[in-house]
Amino acid sequence: MAVSRTRQARASRRRRRRLGKVVNDLTDVQWAAIQAAWGGCAYCGAPGGRPQRDCVLPVSRGGRYTLDNVVPACASCNASKCNDEVTAWLRRKKLDERAFLERFVAVQADLRATLGAVA
Repeated sequence: MAVSRTRQARASRRRRRRLGKVVNDLTDVQWAAIQAAWGGCAYCGAPGGRPQRDCVLPVSRGGRYTLDNVVPACASCNASKCNDEVTAWLRRKKLDERAFLERFVAVQADLRATLGAVA
């Protein structure tokens, strides 16, 4: 059990270092707008709950917590996707890759139009 905690602590420190090296500029207003635009999990469509911020391009692969890279994900999808590339993960989980990508592009355009006027 001590080995497991040690691994978790090391992984946590690595994640904090990775996050500290990148610009993460997602504001609370932007996060609220993202959640409203998707209306549930961006991947499986599960409604409500308490969505988690998921980077479409994971931080470990160069992604950042920004308006253009974050989607709401249910705990199950977020844990399952981990740091996988989104399209391969969607295919493996047998989720509709095309529907996600089309919706992602549309939501991003709407958010930029809506929040661009605010910023």
